[in-house]
Amino acid sequence: MDFQFLLDGFAEGLRNMTWLEAVAVFFGIASVFHSMREHIWVYPTGIVSTLIYVWICFEYKLYADMGINAYYFSMSIYGWYVWTHPKENQVVLPVTWSNGKGWLISAGLFAISYPVLAFVLSNFTDSDVPYWDSFTTASAFVGMWLMAKKKVENWIFWIITDLVSVPLYFYKGLILTSFQFLFFTVLAFMGLVAWIKSAKNYAQT
Repeated sequence: MDFQFLLDGFAEGLRNMTWLEAVAVFFGIASVFHSMREHIWVYPTGIVSTLIYVWICFEYKLYADMGINAYYFSMSIYGWYVWTHPKENQVVLPVTWSNGKGWLISAGLFAISYPVLAFVLSNFTDSDVPYWDSFTTASAFVGMWLMAKKKVENWIFWIITDLVSVPLYFYKGLILTSFQFLFFTVLAFMGLVAWIKSAKNYAQT
């Protein structure tokens, strides 16, 4: 895949882009930027993007991703509440690393959601990418839950989700969204570095 191929793909995405996809991409990128900065606007901007993608994914038969965007919406409400209601001795909810229990819950979420989603999509929908779609959705389940808890590891799961989503959306013809996830991958690495630093600073206080 050379640079010219990427440019051609991006140009095609712009030509085929609907105004709805453009709005979803804009708010999706804004949400990630706010997340990197631990700013509460990660949630309202994310809510707008996810609601739009529920509809887009339905149109393109990405049913698991449609479900994950509905899950994003509910977890955004939950995360919004958690971030704005820290413990009594905390001004804000700090960034921390997951403990053993947190990793066990994360592994359990993925281990349960992936086979269930793959089975449902394979047997009860007309999805042509059931396993692919299910994988990105299962990893995003974990990422969103960890983000609501303000855990560093959320970025690891977002990196995995984003990397797998790039070819998935490209294959489905949502070229601009594919490039959005490529951009998300870069932002996720930056977010991981920023949150590691934040967690380290909190541990030293």
